[in-house]
Amino acid sequence: MIEFTNVTKSYSVGTKALKGVSMQIEDGEFAFLVGPSGSGKSTIIKLITGELKPTSGMVHVNGYSLERIRKREIPYMRRTVGVVFQDFRLIENKTVYDNVAFAMRVIGAREREIRERVPYVLELVGLETKSRRHPGELSGGEQQRLAIARALVNNPSTIIADEPTGNLDPARSLEIMSLLQEINNLGTTMLVVTHEKDLVERFPKRVIVIDNGLVVSDGMDGYYHYEDQ
Repeated sequence: MIEFTNVTKSYSVGTKALKGVSMQIEDGEFAFLVGPSGSGKSTIIKLITGELKPTSGMVHVNGYSLERIRKREIPYMRRTVGVVFQDFRLIENKTVYDNVAFAMRVIGAREREIRERVPYVLELVGLETKSRRHPGELSGGEQQRLAIARALVNNPSTIIADEPTGNLDPARSLEIMSLLQEINNLGTTMLVVTHEKDLVERFPKRVIVIDNGLVVSDGMDGYYHYEDQ
């Protein structure tokens, strides 16, 4: 579960990015986080992944209290959260298989576990026939599927997808969103950060709207209003 309780975050330059955010995302839930540029979305992601600590308030992620988490606990907390980035962040000189396997090797997984888990995850995202390819040989949609496979491979309880369709055409965007919905149906908590209003309206999920560092709307109707500055 992800829980923010009256969270504020101020940066050293004086910017107050969050001004008292409270929200709760339950295990197994699918939610969109939307809002204009500079509203605080990126700060929320960095708080969830432990990259930042709140200035005040409480942030709980999958059983960890991030406002007082010890440095040595952060790697264990991060194993419970997979992140999918808009720019993919793939390793160009590694194959599809090795990009995914690398994420397991980083946490010390055994080679036997890697040989069992990686093909399963590649099949889940529809890349089982591309395991020997390199990222440069894949389409944009396939590269995003690879990024999702890498986020999934360590079996996190939560996935944060940060603008996962920002570089894709509408047809590929729908494919990626359908894949994220399938993963959510298997029990993984899903938080999708996006600017794409049309995409949000196609998937009737909970929509959390943040603007100027505050949650201004939180509902299940799959529709939101905001002006991107």
